[in-house]
Amino acid sequence: MKGKEKMEAYTGFAEVYDMFMDNVPYVDWAGYLCEVLREYGISDGLVLELGCGTGNLAMRLADAGYDMIGVDASPEMLEIAMDKKVGGGYDILYLLQDMREFELYGTVRAAVSVCDSINYITEPEELVQVFGLVNNYLDPSGIFVFDFNTDYKYRELLGNQTIAEDREESSFIWDNYYEEETGMNEYELTLFIREEDGRYGKYQETHVQKGYTLEEMKEFIQKSGMEFVAAYDAYTKEPPSGRSERISVVAREKGKSAG
Repeated sequence: MKGKEKMEAYTGFAEVYDMFMDNVPYVDWAGYLCEVLREYGISDGLVLELGCGTGNLAMRLADAGYDMIGVDASPEMLEIAMDKKVGGGYDILYLLQDMREFELYGTVRAAVSVCDSINYITEPEELVQVFGLVNNYLDPSGIFVFDFNTDYKYRELLGNQTIAEDREESSFIWDNYYEEETGMNEYELTLFIREEDGRYGKYQETHVQKGYTLEEMKEFIQKSGMEFVAAYDAYTKEPPSGRSERISVVAREKGKSAG
């Protein structure tokens, strides 16, 4: 066993992210996003993905005909995304940027963010800042579609518990801690990754997210200058409920003149 190494979120985990996320229905999510975007008249053109990770969604949206830009703060995740881009012959622009202060060369027709990337923004004023930047870089009446984990999910389903999974190439232990007073959810991830020499390296990461309500999201959208359009129980067209674990939101650019 190699020595323990303490890391930021999505550093060591980047190596095995796709393995442990193989249950995420990226194909279905991409289909849903395409349907929503086309509903608002966006069937091609530039689309921004915030928190693009290893590029699983960006590639599928590129396959659907969109010109993709992916933004992520993890160099390790983007390195994997770049390898996939080259291997698959994709023309995707990946930018190593924090979504709280991202910069683009121009505007985009739409923006998307999936897999609770928004929950990593734990300060409300910073989330308003993110939404404000999205509003700034959207074309007039452009659309932003994102999902977020609800406070219900963190409180009732994750709570204070330990989750573990063991696979031949790697294993993980997820110790989850939820603080109801603040809505903060922290999980310590211990990874055991099989190295080329057959031994297992031990790594640790800490992830911090915040649970939000739909009403809070509506308030943040309004404060950012955008317009709230719709919300659904995640990746459906059903209205969200008090037991929704994840909610999909559609917001629209506001403030620019189409002329």
